[in-house]
Amino acid sequence: MRTAIVVPDDFPPVFSGTAAETALRALGDVTVHSARGTDDEAELIRRVGDATAVVNIRAYSKFTDRVLAACPNLRLISIWGTGTDNVDVTGCRARGVAVASTPGVNAHAVAEHTLALMLSVTRAIPAMDAAIRAGRWPRRLLTQLEGKTLGLVGLGPIGSRVAALARPFGLRLLVSTWGPDGGRAAAIGARHVTLETLLRESDIVSLHLRLTDETKGILGPAELARMKPSAFLVNTARAGLVDHPSLIDALRHDRIAGAALDVFHREPLPANDPLLALSNVVLTPHDAGMTAEVVEVGLRRAVENVAAFLSGG
Repeated sequence: MRTAIVVPDDFPPVFSGTAAETALRALGDVTVHSARGTDDEAELIRRVGDATAVVNIRAYSKFTDRVLAACPNLRLISIWGTGTDNVDVTGCRARGVAVASTPGVNAHAVAEHTLALMLSVTRAIPAMDAAIRAGRWPRRLLTQLEGKTLGLVGLGPIGSRVAALARPFGLRLLVSTWGPDGGRAAAIGARHVTLETLLRESDIVSLHLRLTDETKGILGPAELARMKPSAFLVNTARAGLVDHPSLIDALRHDRIAGAALDVFHREPLPANDPLLALSNVVLTPHDAGMTAEVVEVGLRRAVENVAAFLSGG
């Protein structure tokens, strides 16, 4: 009997019709769902059903302990991407469900997007573009990166690549890591400091941490208050690292100069989200890692993780 494998959440579709799908179908009986719906727990349970393995495409699919309990045949969740915050890893461990991801695949693409957001918000490019299209000529003072301080919160593959891309701009680099630094900051020409020092001294703060129970909300009202009124926040990691109401308040009252965000507490962003009314914010739709190169390699590795698991690896 062939192994039942499900892709419950290929929406918007990136997996269907690819070489990765062909490779996955060689491993078992595969069902691919390309309609949205797995942000509803009951629908995710229905789609996973009796499957042994799941290839998880979208972070809005939440593999809670209730989902795991309702799908007792599940033995592997293979995630396309780096983050595992949409999976109850502790519950998986207790129930004998393996969790695999594809770390590092999108690091260079996300780092490039981080730099693009950094330039967009400090140079007010989207706001000026919109104003010119509306018939205005909004010349203004802009922020130059050279000589400024960039604070990187997290120094994994993405944070390290951002540091490498930022160095030619003449930025001074500060780093704060969640665990021991182990000399990594010094190795890239940065200074390792506490989060408090980084927030106080940085002109741009860029987040590159995983979202865990420990890192959730690490930037709350007290931390945002430590930032300079002239500073910018860039987040291409996870929205949950920042307290949403506190960020809105800081932006509304010019306690920080602006923010550039690729991740949000609710995705897609609701039409009534206060962020949409703020002119000092640049927004992109959780798309930082979506390049053709990343999609191809990442999907292939997610399928390779299934193959390795089924072969006892």
